[in-house]
Amino acid sequence: MNNNDIFKKLRVALQLRDDQIVEILNLVDFRISKGEIGNFFRTEDHPKFVSCGDQILRNFLNGLILYLRGTKENPKTPMQELEKIKNSKITLATPKSSAVEKKPLKKQPISKKAPKKPVIVEKVKYKNGKKKES
Repeated sequence: MNNNDIFKKLRVALQLRDDQIVEILNLVDFRISKGEIGNFFRTEDHPKFVSCGDQILRNFLNGLILYLRGTKENPKTPMQELEKIKNSKITLATPKSSAVEKKPLKKQPISKKAPKKPVIVEKVKYKNGKKKES
């Protein structure tokens, strides 16, 4: 089991999104983007797969401690923090029973005349030397 597997399992077990992982890593002053985090969770044969190093996993675990427990001066209860994470989930699919009925859209008649574009530059005659004789 490598660091990527550990990171994936923690992410799934704690139901963390990429933006929450970025926030956790910022608690320990470790800056990383959501795109870079996504590369850790790819399959090993994917071209953009990145192996998770010890430093990243260590900083994530230290940040996770601060995220769930808090600091000595401002302690938190881990179970309450986990409940907040569960309750903050965004539902992507709406159940069909609670779906609002949509009215069919009325098509607007297409106007046959296109709006006239304003003339920005007028026609210009160029005087480039001698006239050609035909």
